[in-house]
Amino acid sequence: MGEAGDWQRLCALLDDDESVWEAVEAALQDGEDPWDALIGGLDDAGALAYLQADDTGMELSDALAQLPRVFALQPDLDEVTDTDDLVAATAAADRILSAAGLRIVRLVEEEDAWPVAVVAASGVAEIVRLAHGTGHQVIEGG
Repeated sequence: MGEAGDWQRLCALLDDDESVWEAVEAALQDGEDPWDALIGGLDDAGALAYLQADDTGMELSDALAQLPRVFALQPDLDEVTDTDDLVAATAAADRILSAAGLRIVRLVEEEDAWPVAVVAASGVAEIVRLAHGTGHQVIEGG
């Protein structure tokens, strides 16, 4: 797969909304940063919870509940709200969602930014590999 093909596959694994790929494709054609376009496209599609590193489990729980895959599942995220540590809260949410075949992935951006998406567990390894191949980092489980 070429660069555009890798980006297209990455978009598809992160969310099935075609507008995400369209934003990335436009960025590639215009010489803009496709990673920024990916994050913006996911956010526009409602598939991204954008937090800051100093946010709490309560804020993570509230943000995750708005994502379509989590909303459809309606999981009990009480355990996530029990901590003020975002790393621990993200790990707890990932454990809860993994029981339903979903995982949390964090798209590494700025140092204090914490953009996360909920994806099919079966696609996580490929998401991490494709992101790395584009020069970016995705952390599974947040």
